[in-house]
Amino acid sequence: MDSRTKSLCRRARSGDKNAACELLEIHHADIFAYLRRLCGNRQDAEDLTQQTFLNAWSSLHKFAGRSEFSTWLHRIAHNAYIDWRRKGPGATRNYPDRWWDECIDKGPDSFATVVERQMAQRLYEAVDQLDDDTKHVVHLHYYEHLSLRQTAKVLDVATSTVKYRLREVLRVLRARLGVEENEPNGTRTIPIPNGEMT
Repeated sequence: MDSRTKSLCRRARSGDKNAACELLEIHHADIFAYLRRLCGNRQDAEDLTQQTFLNAWSSLHKFAGRSEFSTWLHRIAHNAYIDWRRKGPGATRNYPDRWWDECIDKGPDSFATVVERQMAQRLYEAVDQLDDDTKHVVHLHYYEHLSLRQTAKVLDVATSTVKYRLREVLRVLRARLGVEENEPNGTRTIPIPNGEMT
């Protein structure tokens, strides 16, 4: 954890509202994006993001700094989502939307970029159809850019479990999308954003 985050956490724990607001500003977008992808609609994601930060502030005195602050926050967000899902079918609104439409650049571009955007949309749709355990691993590791170890901490599983799920998800996605791992020119045909399986 960097020194600025440590300082902000220490100040926020002692009741400094400005420090708490700064931590919220730093992490709000990432937590909202994570929950937005899981919930299927903006309103529920906003509600759960608010709940996540309320839970975080009430538990801030328990944060010992043994993990990254962002990892700790993602764990709280994950638990808030699980609790929300446990409320039953009524917890999910009847108007799920396509979160990935907000992720794909719609600007004019070359044919190659259009094809890439179409592949990205197919990928996002395929990820959205995965079972929850697998979907969480993909969202945390590839979209939230958490390391394997951080992803394991958020999900409270072994790092080896995360590695296994990632291997399996790549196999499943390749099969669903009907593509090989690499094109002859060596480029990746499944555009997993910003993350490698290391």
